Parts: sequence; C-alpha cells; structure tokens
Amino acid sequence: MLTPDSDFLDSQFRYDLFPSAYGVIFILGLLANLYVLFILRCLQEARAMGEIRIYMTNLSIADLLFVCALPFWIGYYSRHGNWVYTDFMCRLTGSLFFINTYCSVLFLGAISVNRYWAVTRPLDTASSDHRLRGIIISVIIWVLTISMAIPYLVSPATNTDENLVVRCFEGYQNQTDSEKKTVAATHFAIIGLFFVVFALVLVCNLLIAQALLSSNAKSLQHTGSSRSTSSQRPRGVKRRALQMLLAVVGVFVVCFLPHHVIQGAWTLAVLQIKQGWGHVDWSQGTRQALNDAHQITLLLMGLNCILDPVVYCFATKKFRRYILGHVRRLRKGDGCSQTVMSQISTEGRNQSQVLPVHQELEM
Repeated sequence: MLTPDSDFLDSQFRYDLFPSAYGVIFILGLLANLYVLFILRCLQEARAMGEIRIYMTNLSIADLLFVCALPFWIGYYSRHGNWVYTDFMCRLTGSLFFINTYCSVLFLGAISVNRYWAVTRPLDTASSDHRLRGIIISVIIWVLTISMAIPYLVSPATNTDENLVVRCFEGYQNQTDSEKKTVAATHFAIIGLFFVVFALVLVCNLLIAQALLSSNAKSLQHTGSSRSTSSQRPRGVKRRALQMLLAVVGVFVVCFLPHHVIQGAWTLAVLQIKQGWGHVDWSQGTRQALNDAHQITLLLMGLNCILDPVVYCFATKKFRRYILGHVRRLRKGDGCSQTVMSQISTEGRNQSQVLPVHQELEM
C-alpha cells in the first residue's frame, strides 16, 4: 500500500507469507534437486538415458542456483522489504531468480520437443541418444538466459526511499519516464518470449497425446477383445505417459502462466509512467489488487524448483525403479546400486530395437 512519504506500492501480507514459504521451498528444493543429480550421476554410468538426461541435469542445476539465493530473499522479507546486503548481492540473487525461471521454461520446452521427436522419429530416437544435440541446446539456453540477465547484473538494483528503507529490484516509481519505459519494454519482450515457448510446449504435448491415443486405438484393433497381458500393458504405459504430459503442462500453468499473464499490467501499475505509451490511469484499488496478485505469482514461480524433480524424475519409470532399488540398497549400506544400474542398462539395450511410440515415451 502507499505510505504517506512515498508512492511505493506494497503488499504487507508478503512479509508474513514469504519467509515461511520460501523456507519450505529452500529445504525441499535443495534436498530434491541434490538427490536428482545423484541419481542422474548413477544413471550416467548405466548409460540409461541420453539427451533427456542432459536436460534434466541442467534443469536441476538451474533450480539449485535459485535455491541458493533463497536465504537472502528470506532475510529481505523478514525485514519487511529492507535489503541489508550489498547492491551486488541484490543484483546477483535477483539475476539467479531470473535465470532459474527462464532456464526452467526453456529446458521444459526442450524436453517437450524431445518427447515429440520420440513420437515422430521413434527409430532414430531408439538408435541414438543424441547427447551432442542435448549439449549444444543446453549451451544455447544458458547463453541466452545469462545474456538476458546481464542488464540486471550490471545495473544498480537497490533503491532507498525517504524512510531509508533499501528496496531490492523494487521502487522504480521515482525514475524518469524514459527509464521506466525501458524497464517496461524489457518486461514485455520477456513476456512475449515466454508465450512463444508456452505455445510450443502446448503444441508438442497435444501432438504427443494425439499420437498416444492413436497408437492405443490401433493396438486395440489388433488385439480385438483379448484381455491378455500383452494387450493390457500398452494402455498402462499410455496412461503413465499421458499423466507425465499433463504434469509438464501443469508446471507451466501453475508456476509460470499466472505470473506472465499479470506481469504486463503489474509493470505499468508500479512504474506509474506519467505520459506517452505505458501511461495508465487506474484507481488505487486496481493497482493494489494487481500488486497483491503479482506477489502470489512470484511465490508460485518459486514452486517450480520442487515440482521439476517430481515431474521429470520421480514420475518416470526408470527413476521410480531406481529410487525404489536405491532405498533398498541404502538399507544394506550400499550407495549407487550396481544391480539396479545393470537392470536399467539391460532395459536400455533391449529398447534399442524398434520401439512403439508409447514405450519410447515411457523413458
């Protein structure tokens, strides 16, 4: 809300909500992503996955970067929005938040395209792990995302108000209209990039779902009314694959879509551009509602570092099988389960032959 001395738009509830919520996200996100990297290292030795393992590894690294920045944001909100650290730490932690968000968006998009290729080119996917392609795409994503974050890293990010409260990546209302329009243009460009990737993810997953349903219909025609195990298995695989596709889209809808839907209007509301493009004449109640909603969307974006491991690791067959085997081995005092790795590796060699669409998507 507006203070008597400033036009700063604030939402007081975040100072109670964010420290505890980010604390939970920090603990769960740290443990989950470290465990994912441990599993991926073990599966690398088993050569069970290729390109998609590279995307998962990079996705977990991006999530860990965000998790490492959370203690600073917890301190910031615990002090009611007063940044007591250096301006560089403000720039760094804010940039890590940005990098995590858009690395996650782009890597989720890359995984969706990878799964689409598994449908349209099942023989090619089965005969090659395309690790080089995964490495090249990962490098491109990191370079693109870090390049977009450079302006946040090199420009001052703290603003001090009349009450000597230091804001981190907030308090832009006192800048000139020219500076505000530059900030607004940057936000709208990023919003446009997100919706391009989101459209790609939707199209890829709709086509994958269509191929799965079509594949299942054909298998039913061949098996007729038989109730044998061989006729039942494709339906179970199809169901698990469809659940994973829904989870992919679900991460976008829950974590990222609300933020980017409201981001444009919120940007104009808080910048308060006096004239020209970007000027809006909203009531104080509308501006406050936009800011309150924006704070909730920030919290939802933070959830992606917990949901990513669930969606792309724990929800897939190989990872579920490895985790269960690893838990059993840990009880006996072993680390990476050679037995489980050998089993997964054997499955990978068996799948190097011609794979039906639903079986390849099961990973």
